[in-house]
Amino acid sequence: MNFTAPGERQQLNRVADERETLTQQLDFHRATLLHKLDGLDDEQLRRPMTPSGLSLLGLVKHLAGTEQGWFLKIYGGLDEPDVFDPDTEFRVRPEESADELIGVYLRTCDRAREVVAAGTLDDVVTTPWGAPVNLRAILAHLIQETARHNGHADIIREQLDGTTGE
Repeated sequence: MNFTAPGERQQLNRVADERETLTQQLDFHRATLLHKLDGLDDEQLRRPMTPSGLSLLGLVKHLAGTEQGWFLKIYGGLDEPDVFDPDTEFRVRPEESADELIGVYLRTCDRAREVVAAGTLDDVVTTPWGAPVNLRAILAHLIQETARHNGHADIIREQLDGTTGE
């Protein structure tokens, strides 16, 4: 069965305030990642497309861990086990299904939205390596991280079936 992206990407409000601009941009890039998977079957989603073994599902897996790490653990202060082993998060194990990995990503993003909604952009937390960071900077980092990996997803998708576009 082929993957169907849940929902459409929302149009951005180009006159939004700072908080709405940041959260809209992140949601747009989250939806873009899932849009890149649309119509592909399990084999295509997990197929390694680079010498290092990178696949579309590997990107999803990595970004789920990144969302959890920054929003839930660092900013939210939640003490919970990693959703995936950080040393192997770009690789998809044979027993991991597309539904499972995409589900973890969607649930992690939903939880991250809740944590972000409860805070203010000026909230400062300390990273595990001792650096102070505010929610504004975390949002900007996750926008950059997700957009960067969407570029990788663009290239992988084009290699898989020739599909290009935003």
